[in-house]
Amino acid sequence: QTMMRLRVSSLQRSGQKRQDGERLLLPYEAVYRLDFAIQELNFSRWYFSLSGYGRVTITGICQHWTPDLTNLMTRQLLEPIGTFWRNAGDPEDSQLKCLEADMQEFGERIAELAKVRKVMYFLLAFKDGAEAANLNCSIEFTTEK
Repeated sequence: QTMMRLRVSSLQRSGQKRQDGERLLLPYEAVYRLDFAIQELNFSRWYFSLSGYGRVTITGICQHWTPDLTNLMTRQLLEPIGTFWRNAGDPEDSQLKCLEADMQEFGERIAELAKVRKVMYFLLAFKDGAEAANLNCSIEFTTEK
């Protein structure tokens, strides 16, 4: 993440353009890493907690990307993306909304990718008032028998 922010500021200072297809990190985005201690997994469920309101999207990044070695390219972003939110008018203790079918497919895709890799990166975007400090997010897997 630090390397990605340095890349953005370096391009801004020098007036250069990003590479064709390069995906620069925006100010409201962050990259998170997930290590798989066990690789034979089945997706179980997502856990989300967001104080306040806003929208958070989670995008998986393909296994060929290493943040400190290569620039992130848009073709390396996986689908579907996970999205969950609470609207500004909703009570703060109301349940978060999400696109359940996409979240299910996304979780299953992560479990499949875990079989061939030990580390995965995710691009999280915090919009409409959501902040990283107000988010708790985890994913639960069961082990294959």
